[in-house]
Amino acid sequence: MTSSHLDKGALANPVQRPAPLRDSVYETLLELITRRRLPPGRHLVENELAEQLGVSRQPVREALQRLSNEGWVDLRPGYGAFVHQPGETEADQLLAVRSLLETEAARLAAGVAAPEGIERLREHLRAGMHGLERGDTDAMVDSNAALHHCIVQLSGNAVLEGLAGQVARRVRWYHGLVVRRRGRRSWEEHEAIIAAIEAGDQERAAALMREHTEATRVAYHEQAADDPDEETVGF
Repeated sequence: MTSSHLDKGALANPVQRPAPLRDSVYETLLELITRRRLPPGRHLVENELAEQLGVSRQPVREALQRLSNEGWVDLRPGYGAFVHQPGETEADQLLAVRSLLETEAARLAAGVAAPEGIERLREHLRAGMHGLERGDTDAMVDSNAALHHCIVQLSGNAVLEGLAGQVARRVRWYHGLVVRRRGRRSWEEHEAIIAAIEAGDQERAAALMREHTEATRVAYHEQAADDPDEETVGF
């Protein structure tokens, strides 16, 4: 009789189990934070979140601990959990790293991007412009993130893609604050970057991306100075 025992490593794709509830709660809270539905400084009360999300307090507590470990939430002994408020230095450091990574991604993409990749970029551009016309902030933020991610993918550098992915969600938080301030100008800059990539002009693509990411950094600091207590609608 043949044994049903499998050699170690034989199961390349083990059975996928449903995501633990704490992971679903984590993703939900992170989405609310990055979209600024839960703004910086907001007190996150476990029992209130549990009731609103329809879960027990345990997965909320575990999700908040994970968000704290990743810097999205501050746990203050005796006071509870609060959405993290980044300082000026933190913002500069993150946006500077983003600029370095995406400038190089644009340069590399201009050297290797195929026509189908350019068309994907233009699809994201059109989606962002439609969002601008409708005044749909979420659509603009999502399209912006998708366009930048596509440029990184088109670079063909897997290591660069991995590093850029680590900062992309946090960058989306900053962009959510300035998307209206940047307005149409941001999408015109995207269009110019795409044109440079399509033309295979690596130096121009890199220079335009550097200017574009710097403009976002400046807009963030201007917005923060104009309205330091800015909050968005809760969920």
